Amino acid sequence: MDELLAFECPRCRAQVQARFYGPCANCHDQLRRTQGSDAREVAVADYEPKMNVTPNAVATKD
Repeated sequence: MDELLAFECPRCRAQVQARFYGPCANCHDQLRRTQGSDAREVAVADYEPKMNVTPNAVATKD
């Protein structure tokens, strides 16, 4: 599975041989420099069910 694919870079149209389809190494580096950002913590609110949801009748049966 380590065979290299020969294809045209979808961004700059240069001929590339790589393991997976995608931008060439030069385009990849340029995209990282211009589009990349640092990872950050994302705050997510706790899940609260909607008020119109009622419990299952079988689950609440005595």
